[in-house]
This record gives sequence, C-alpha cells and structure tokens, in this order.
Amino acid sequence: MRKKIPKWKKYLNEITFEYSTPAAKIFDGVLLFLIISSITIVMLDSVPSLHLKHKIFFHKLEWAFTVLFTIEYVLRIISAKQPGKFAFSFLGIVDFIAIIPTYLTLLIYTPDILLILRVLRLLRIFRIFRLSHFLKDVNFLAATLYKSIQKITIFMIFAMVLVILLGSLMYLVEKPENGFTSIPECVYWALVTLTTVGYGDVVPVTILGKAVASIVMLTGFVIIAVPLGIVTNEMAKAMRSRDAHTGICKACKMDGHDADANYCKFCGEKFNAINKKV
Repeated sequence: MRKKIPKWKKYLNEITFEYSTPAAKIFDGVLLFLIISSITIVMLDSVPSLHLKHKIFFHKLEWAFTVLFTIEYVLRIISAKQPGKFAFSFLGIVDFIAIIPTYLTLLIYTPDILLILRVLRLLRIFRIFRLSHFLKDVNFLAATLYKSIQKITIFMIFAMVLVILLGSLMYLVEKPENGFTSIPECVYWALVTLTTVGYGDVVPVTILGKAVASIVMLTGFVIIAVPLGIVTNEMAKAMRSRDAHTGICKACKMDGHDADANYCKFCGEKFNAINKKV
C-alpha cells in the first residue's frame, strides 16, 4: 500500500516546487528578491572602500542571507518527492553552493574563492525561470542555440584558420621591433583586430602592415555578422515551426484550436496550412 503524503508536505511542495498557486508566486518573488540582494551585497563588498567602511554590516547581511537560503534548502529537501534526486540535481547542487561558502569561512579563510562561489548564487535565478511562464521561452532559446552549434562550430574553425593565416602574413610583412615578434603574437593581434576589439597594444607601422591590417578590419565586419545570422535564421525557423504546431491564428494570435480546424473559433479567420497543427 502506498504511503499517504501528509497535507502539510503537499502544501509545502506546492509552495517550493510549483508556480501556479498565489503562495508559490509570492515565494518565488521573495526568493528572487533575496538572490538579487545577496549578489548586490557580494558585489559591494568587493569594493575596497566600501569593504573597509561597512565590513561588519556586510558580514551580518551575508549570514542573514545564508540562514534564509539554508532554511529554504531544508524545506525543499523535506518537501521533495524524491529528496535524494533533488539534492543531486542541477538546481539542488546550485542551492547547496548558495549556502556553503559562508559556512566554509568558519573553517578556512580564502575570500577570493569564496567570493566567486557566492556569485554563483545568481544561477538560482534559473529556478525562478523553471517555475514560471519563462520556461517555454528559455527552452525555445536553448533549442535554437543547440541547433546552431554545428554551423557555428564549422564557422569558428574557419575563423581560426583565417586568423592564423592573417597572423602569419603579418609576421612576414611587419618588423619585430614593432611588437610582431612571433607568429603567436601576430595571431593574437589578428584575433583582436578581426573581432574589432582593437586594444592597440600592438600596432602595424609599415605600409604593407597597414594594408594587411585594413583587410583584417574589413573582414571583421563580415566575421561578426555570420554567427548572428546563423542564430537568427534558426530562431526564425523555430518560431515558424512553433506557430505551425500550436494552431496559432495569424489574425488574432489566439491559440487552442482543434487539429482539424479550418477556421479560427475566436475571429473566424480561415486557416492555411501553416496555421493548422500537424
């Protein structure tokens, strides 16, 4: 016989893991406020002048946030249907990382490493996305980027070959005293120039060097546009596919039609092939 789950545990599970109830929405809102506030304090504490002036105050706030996050983590463990599975899930590990740095300060003192771990609390915002209407948009963006990986990878390989060739060419035409002392140094310069960053730490002086630099700069405009075009194209295809599979009316933008519907039940617009579900 299956063990009956207590009502209080069901209610706690709804608050901590769901998003449809008013209580859950309030819980998510408070959690989002705490996450942003915690990250803000970490950032302010990294400013030397503020750290010296408000060190004790920041320390107290850090412990306050840690205690609240600890209570939340314990509540999630208690109310989870499978506590072990939750604890070792991505979000469960992120929740644990959110509280452990402050407790580690009682044993060791490595402020720089612990500061980075505290900043990882920002990842907890994904929990808010997971438990809200943002989930569909996040999944849509993730799927689009995933479909673009292969094309972008091929493009990046081509770009690296181009950078090495341009860097090698610059090594031949420029002089070492101008900073182009080796092919790796020239490849670094080509990469910085091609991406239009242009630090200016290494600058061509000769006429041939400036000519090559001009070619690299002009090529950079095309190079930057390609990845954006790939992602934009995949996103447009995904949006068309999503509309075709969800029966969205092009006229009134309403959803929820039957798969065999020929007309919109809200505005009466006739469906074409792309409107209808497949």
